[in-house]
This record gives sequence, C-alpha cells and structure tokens, in this order.
Amino acid sequence: MGSGSPVSGRIAPQPGSRVDRALRVARLVHPFPSLLDGIVVAVVALVADGTPARAAMLGASTVGLQFAIGTLNDIADAPRDAKARTRKPIADRLVSARVAKGVLAAFLVTGLLLALIAGPLLLVIASLGLAIGVWYDIGAKGTWFSWLPIALGVPLLPVYGWLGATGSLPAAFTVLVPAAFLAGAALAIANSSVDLERDASVGLTSLAVVLGPTRSTAVVLLLQLLVAALAIASSSASPRSGLWLAATAVAAALPVTGALLGLLGARRGPVPREVAFEVQAVGLGLLAVAWMNALGAAAA
Repeated sequence: MGSGSPVSGRIAPQPGSRVDRALRVARLVHPFPSLLDGIVVAVVALVADGTPARAAMLGASTVGLQFAIGTLNDIADAPRDAKARTRKPIADRLVSARVAKGVLAAFLVTGLLLALIAGPLLLVIASLGLAIGVWYDIGAKGTWFSWLPIALGVPLLPVYGWLGATGSLPAAFTVLVPAAFLAGAALAIANSSVDLERDASVGLTSLAVVLGPTRSTAVVLLLQLLVAALAIASSSASPRSGLWLAATAVAAALPVTGALLGLLGARRGPVPREVAFEVQAVGLGLLAVAWMNALGAAAA
C-alpha cells in the first residue's frame, strides 16, 4: 500500500501563498496515491457489476484507510523530516502532532467502519491492508525490503473491489494477483528512487539506495515489462476480449513508458524519477481497469 509520492515542486505555487500552504497541509494524507487507490477499487467494483453505491462505499473505505496510513507515515517520519527534508506539514509545523493523530484516528475509524458495513470478509481484507501499511510506515520503510509491503498490498486492491461487489473471485485472479504483486514491487522501487539521495544522506538503505539509480530503475523497467506481458497474454486468451484487449495493450504501454523515462533520467536527479513514478502509478491504474474489463469479457 505504501507511503505515496510527494507533491511535485514543479507545479507548486509561490512559497508562502495560501494555496501553497493548503497543498502542504494536504500532503499529510498523501492524496495522490490514496485517491488513486480508491478510484481503482471503485472502478473494479463497477466492472464486476457492483452497484454505484457499493462501488462508492468500497472506494471511500480504501481512501479512508490510505489517508490513515499516509498520516501515520508522516507522524513516524517527523523527527527525521525536520532535519533532512522540507515542505512536510508536521516537520514544517503547519500541522501539530496532536492534530495529525486526530486526523489519523478519524480516517482509520471511517475506513474500517465502511469496510464493516460492506461485510465481515471485507473488514478482514481491509484490516490486512491496514496492517501491511502500518508495517511499511513503522518497520519496513527505509530498509532494503521496503518494497515488500507495497508489493503485498497492491494485489489487495482488485481483490477488495471485486470481492466486495460480487462475493467471489473469478479464476482470472490466479494470474492477476501475481502480476499485481510485480506491479506493486515496481511502484515501490520507483517511489523509493525518488528519495534516493535524501534517504542515502540520512543513512537509510532502501533497495533503490542499495542498487543505485541506474540499476534500480532498470529493475523497475523489467518488472513493468513482465506485468505488461502477463496482462496482454491473459487478455488475448479469448477472442471475446474484443476491444478491451486493445485497451489493455495501450494501457500496459503507459507504465512501461514511465519506467523507461525513469531509466533514461536515472542520474538527472529526483524530478525525472518522480515524473516516471507518477506516470507508472496512473498507467497501472488504467491498466487494472482495462485488464479487468478484458478478463470479464472473456469470462462472459
């Protein structure tokens, strides 16, 4: 599930402005990856023929839990952020630790309550995802195996959406879940490569730090190519996939392109790697939607 990507300085307003301040406060919950996860879950639920209300509830539950995980991440990192990083809301004293803990509690309760309303099994899956996120925030982050909790958490998103909509999982998930694990690993390494120099400066040993910028981005590209191959191969297994096969192929090209951009910009600093991560994150979200539709059409 992961800690998310920082809001890029490329598009930030003038420092000190009200908009700039609001954006910096909003970063507490890591809105980009959190909202993207919620959208993916909701769309998967709709693809599985779930009702709009059901899809919205599952998506909102996911966003709530991701907001809680993101807030915990900033709370745990605050002492180090104050020394090594800027533009973080707690470290910059835009949000107090007490307020941050209140935000954490509110989103945690909201996410779990919505999961409980969706059903006991959904609460179990949501709790597992939350536990993985907590493990990342307070245990795995900054270590060479920090990619693992994110790789384990990403497959829970389509499972949560589909199971929450239908109560069961199709056979296609035997391919989709391992592919989602690989995609999660790629995203985790790409995300850690954004902070490679800053992590190395404070003694953290993420896999990106251990491998270095070129090798870590090359690993990401390899993983994205494997995910694309699995998606296209499984979608082409039935002629009934139709146009969704073409959509899957197009969507699969986006994270591969993002990974290639990361490799080409590996030694040009964190900004190109951040762009590469964001392209991959959005691309994998679109791939999940197209791929699920292709598999659904093939099984119809």
